[in-house]
Amino acid sequence: MADATLIGIDIGTGAIKAVLMDLDGNPLATFARPYPTARPRPGHVEQDARDWMKGVLAALDGFAKANDLGGLVGIGLSSQVNTHVFVDGKAEPLLPAMVWQDGRCGEDAAALDARVTAEQKTAWFGGPMPIDASHALARIAHVARLRPDLYARTRHVLLPKDFCALKLTGSVATDPIAAVGLVNGDLAYVDELLDLVPGARERLPPLADFTHRVGTVRSGWPCAGAPVFVGAMDAWAGMFGVGVTRQHDAMYLSGTSEVLGVLSQDRVPTPGVIVFPTYKGITLHVAPTQSGGASLAWLSTLLGRDLDELSMLVAGTPPSPSVPVFLPHLQGERAPLWDLSSRGVFARVDAGTGPGQLSRSVMEGVALSARLAFEATERSAGFTAERLNIGGGGARSDTWCQIRADAFGKVMRRVRVLDAGTLGAAIIAGLGAGAMPSLEAAVDRLVTFERDFEPSPRMRGYYDAKFGKYQDLYADLKPFNAGFETAPSDDA
Repeated sequence: MADATLIGIDIGTGAIKAVLMDLDGNPLATFARPYPTARPRPGHVEQDARDWMKGVLAALDGFAKANDLGGLVGIGLSSQVNTHVFVDGKAEPLLPAMVWQDGRCGEDAAALDARVTAEQKTAWFGGPMPIDASHALARIAHVARLRPDLYARTRHVLLPKDFCALKLTGSVATDPIAAVGLVNGDLAYVDELLDLVPGARERLPPLADFTHRVGTVRSGWPCAGAPVFVGAMDAWAGMFGVGVTRQHDAMYLSGTSEVLGVLSQDRVPTPGVIVFPTYKGITLHVAPTQSGGASLAWLSTLLGRDLDELSMLVAGTPPSPSVPVFLPHLQGERAPLWDLSSRGVFARVDAGTGPGQLSRSVMEGVALSARLAFEATERSAGFTAERLNIGGGGARSDTWCQIRADAFGKVMRRVRVLDAGTLGAAIIAGLGAGAMPSLEAAVDRLVTFERDFEPSPRMRGYYDAKFGKYQDLYADLKPFNAGFETAPSDDA
C-alpha cells in the first residue's frame, strides 16, 4: 500500500504553488506555475480565474503521473484574499477577478465606511477595521451599482481557493477567517453590515471550518475521489507554515506583499490593524502591506536584472546616508496607513545613485514599511515581540533577511520550507483527514527552522534615523498624492 501523503495548494498573487508531502513533512514533489495579472487601466488589477484552475489541475496531474497517490489522504487549499470573482450558477466567471491590489472600488468603499461607526466596527471585529477598496462588500456594491445585469446573474462572490474548491468538487464553502471584514466574533456574517448592500448576503458562500470537507475531486480528473478541504487564507495558512500557533508568537510572511502578525488574546483597538475573530483559540493581529516582493520584482524588470542579481548588488552596497529613501507604495498602501492615493517614490537620488543603491533602497524601504506595520500590530496585541518567524519567497535572500532584522531590531527566524502557504494548506488537509491529532502537534512535527538572523547593534541608529525619515516622507507627500485621481470608478 502507498505511503500516506498530503497535497497543499496555494493560489497566490503571482503563481500557483503546490507540494506533495508525507506525514513527516518531507516534500516528495513540488509545483509552481505563474499566471498573468492584467492592469488594463489605472487602479484596475485583474486575473482570469480560469488560470487558477489550470494551475491547480496541472499540479494534481503532475503529482499523479509521477507518484503513487494511492495513499493520498487529502488536498488542502490556501489563497490570496480580498481577491474576488463573481460567478454564475454554473460557476463560470462573469468578470475578471478583482485582485486585492485593485483600487477601482474606493468610492464605494468610502461610502460604505461612512455608514459604519468605529464603535460598530470594534463591536463586530474587535477593532476599527476600515472598509477599503479591497473589501468584499465594496466590490459587491460596485458591481451592483455599475453592472446590475451581471449582478442579477451572480450566484456567488468567491475567493480563489473557494472558486477552485467549487470547480474541483461541485460544492461551495468558505471559512470565517478568510471572510475578512464580514464576520463577527461569533464567526457569523454580520447581517447589519451586509444589509447595506441588497442581495450581498445570499451571494456569499456558507461558512465552514478550515478542516471541513467540501467534497471530493470530480470523476475523470486527476486525483479523482480525493477529499478537498476548505483551507485557509494565505496569512493563516502561512502562519501555520512558519510555526506560529501559540500566544505571543510573531510572524513575517514575505511574498508579493509583506504580512506581519502577532498572536495575543489581548485586544487594544488600534487604527490600521486587522484583528481576526478568535478561532481555534488563536487571536491574530495582522497588518498586510501593499507591495513587498512586488517592489523588488518591479525594480528587477526596470533594471533588467533578476532577483538574485539584485540581492548580490545589495550585498556589495553598504548602508549609508547616500542610499535613497524608498516608499514602496506602488499601488497605494494598506496597513497601517490604508491610503489608496499614496504612490512610490525614491527620495534624495543623486548623480552617484546606481543599481546597487536603488536595490538597497527598495529592500530597506520594504523593511521599513513592514516595521511600521508590525509596530502597529504590537500596539494592537499589547505585546512587544523579540523574534519573528519569517517565511515566503521574499525571505529567500540572506541579505534582505538581515536588513529586516536590523531595521526591526529583532531576530528573524527563517523556516526551512519557505513556501509557507503550501505547507500550511497541507497541514490543514492532514487535520481534516484525521491524520494528525492537533494543530500544534502538526506544526511542531512539520515545521523546521533553517537559521536565525540577529540584529546588529551598530545598525540600530542608522535604521532608527531612516525610519523617521521614511515616516516624514510619507507625511510630506500625503497632500501632494491626495491631489491626484486614484482610480476610475465608472467601470466594473
